[in-house]
Amino acid sequence: EYKMMGLAPYADRSDRQTSKFVDQIKQHLLTIHPDGSISLNMYYFSFHKKMRMVHEKRWEQLFQLKPRKAESEIRPEHASLALAAQIVLEEILLRIVQTAQKLTGCSNLCLAGGVALNCVANGKIIRSQLFEHVFIQPAAGDAGGALGAAWATYYIYQGHSRKAGMNGDKMHFAQTGPQYTEHEIQDFLDSNNISYHYLDEAFLYEEVAKHIASGLCIGWFQGRMEFGPRALGNRSILADPRDKEMQKRLNLKIKFRESFRPFAPVILKEKVGDYFEKLTESNYMLITTNISLKHRIPLPKHYQDLDAAERLALPKSDIPAVTHVDFSARVQTVDEQSNPKLTKLLRAFEQLTGYPLLINTSFNVRGEPIVCTPQDAYRCFMTTNLDLLVLGNYIINKNNIQKS
Repeated sequence: EYKMMGLAPYADRSDRQTSKFVDQIKQHLLTIHPDGSISLNMYYFSFHKKMRMVHEKRWEQLFQLKPRKAESEIRPEHASLALAAQIVLEEILLRIVQTAQKLTGCSNLCLAGGVALNCVANGKIIRSQLFEHVFIQPAAGDAGGALGAAWATYYIYQGHSRKAGMNGDKMHFAQTGPQYTEHEIQDFLDSNNISYHYLDEAFLYEEVAKHIASGLCIGWFQGRMEFGPRALGNRSILADPRDKEMQKRLNLKIKFRESFRPFAPVILKEKVGDYFEKLTESNYMLITTNISLKHRIPLPKHYQDLDAAERLALPKSDIPAVTHVDFSARVQTVDEQSNPKLTKLLRAFEQLTGYPLLINTSFNVRGEPIVCTPQDAYRCFMTTNLDLLVLGNYIINKNNIQKS
């Protein structure tokens, strides 16, 4: 689903193929009721009978589109179908939240569940201004649902009281996983004869910022691991968003994933309005918005005639590595409260380059979980084209390892 969300902007909402797919979805796959509830046409689905979501032959007949094989070429009709699915999803979600608002009269909305990870739809719900405040649970999905069930049992069935109205982020900015001390990190490095150098806090951020600005890709391992699907600056790969080749390099040489997939920016909270439209805060990287006009590069007149690869290669802003083909970005904001170390690194990078933001993507490769331990981080570092690994205050340079 997240791949389809990333592929959708390569198609055009006004395109005939996209409109046809939207009509086919609504006429054959499901019925959308006024309150946002849906009825599936089970003729096209098989998840209730076997371990497959859809009846592939019937989908192929309906859309006149064969299932795409892994790693094969992505054609315009694939993007059009992805966009059609996104359009239908957004319509359903907007109807659901409108119904919720009418039924409750509430000015606050809380979203959870896997669909709440669709940051494009989340952004549209927020911009609809149906609610004064929207909170999206950062571990939306099965993991968060399991924790929510445990909390519900704790409060509802065991009779514990729950205090409302307390200040601060009760999710602790999703930093609730394991952490490792400097001593544990050093023990791991020494026991494996790994070359490193240690930097005090006073020098760490400027040194790392210099490496990023020079074009290096950094594995950044700090503090507690994040809970949920997003790396929010503690188990992250960081890079320079100004580099027009960086998206391609990260996708193909480090993440080993499809080249069309976008990367998210992490930005100082107080500077987000300078770079992104209609956004003041996004702690959990769950909202998509557009790049500010002043940072965009005008598209050529023949842009609509370009194929997906050509659109991808064309810089669209002065931060091209975090600007998707439709000028959108899935933004994370940080400050001293949410992530002091990453905030200091961003300030150092801004001091050096004038830009208060970095690429932030999860520290893993396709098909593997985000790294948790120093061992995980080092293994991922050595099996990818990452240049530098920062474990706490310990810096490991791949060139030094290869020389030693």
